[in-house]
Amino acid sequence: MEKRQLIDPWGETAIEDYEKLFADFGIRPLKPLIPLIPSPPSFIRRGVIFGHRDLELILSAIKEKKDFAVMSGIKPTGDFHLGALLTAREIVYFQKLGGFGVYCIADIEAYEDNDIPYEESERIAVDNVADVLALGFDPKRGYIYRQSKETRVKDLAFLFGRGVTLATITAIYGERHMGLYMSALVQAGDIMLPQLPDFGGPKPTLVPVGVDQDPHIRFTRDLAQKFHAKYGFYTPSATYHRIVKGLDGSPKMSKRNPMGYFTLAEDLESIKAKLIQAFTGGRATVKEQRELGGEPERCPIYDLNMFYFMEDDDKVVELYINCKNGNLLCGDCKLRTAKVVLGFVKDHQRKRVQNLDKAREILGVN
Repeated sequence: MEKRQLIDPWGETAIEDYEKLFADFGIRPLKPLIPLIPSPPSFIRRGVIFGHRDLELILSAIKEKKDFAVMSGIKPTGDFHLGALLTAREIVYFQKLGGFGVYCIADIEAYEDNDIPYEESERIAVDNVADVLALGFDPKRGYIYRQSKETRVKDLAFLFGRGVTLATITAIYGERHMGLYMSALVQAGDIMLPQLPDFGGPKPTLVPVGVDQDPHIRFTRDLAQKFHAKYGFYTPSATYHRIVKGLDGSPKMSKRNPMGYFTLAEDLESIKAKLIQAFTGGRATVKEQRELGGEPERCPIYDLNMFYFMEDDDKVVELYINCKNGNLLCGDCKLRTAKVVLGFVKDHQRKRVQNLDKAREILGVN
């Protein structure tokens, strides 16, 4: 029998076959819903967001102008990276469509999984919140908080603990230390927070995540169903984005290799150097590239354009074809990509600095 692919929210998740996730985990393909999505952004049109659970609930709320929430967050372990960028863009998109935006600073998980003290994660959180504000999150139509300071989330975690056995949580996450199981309950509290009376009561709630976070979604959906009769909770919906390749050619961009990723706070010259030295889907020589063409499917530089930095669909197609037929050499492609990426990062860093005081105010940090 074929083995199911491993999805681990606290480890390395490398997806070999996204189509297989539909059968293995019950994730549903997003493509059939794209015609129903208002003015879909590039990351939806191109299948970067490839799957969902019950997105129809959110689309119905948008169409009928009913209340809904969009909720996600970041683990404050360092500066904003590309996975966090994609999630933030999706939250901002659905917030603009009428959703109440909730953004969580998952400092309890950062402590349990990464051993980062709250004092350190508080400093990181200020920068993370400034990043999400710079990307367009509207705090007047949303809520930003730290897990460790949000009593309602911890109360929900204790409540949900009554509906979970050790066998159930082990079946979802495998054998872990109790602190991680507790942080999973806290994350369930995060996801269900927008449905409390303080935020208008039960409503459809969308959680945009990378596919490696699906265990948290499945866990929370089970809990919402168990407590529906008493509290009226909606089962949360989710969207899933693909995992971006590392600049070193690894299946997942990881902080374990500094040359395999960059952050939005990084020095521009450092980012440029990493892009110029990045792995590509090119051939060993110029002659082979001209004769055989490149392999954009394997190329993290192509992914950067397709996932994040090239808005025009026709230009993405042109980039793919020129690579595939050998008209575009990797060095030229890297230089073009670096120019676009550095322009975006420079502008983002300017906006980020402008939002630092607001971020401190939101988090209650001096």
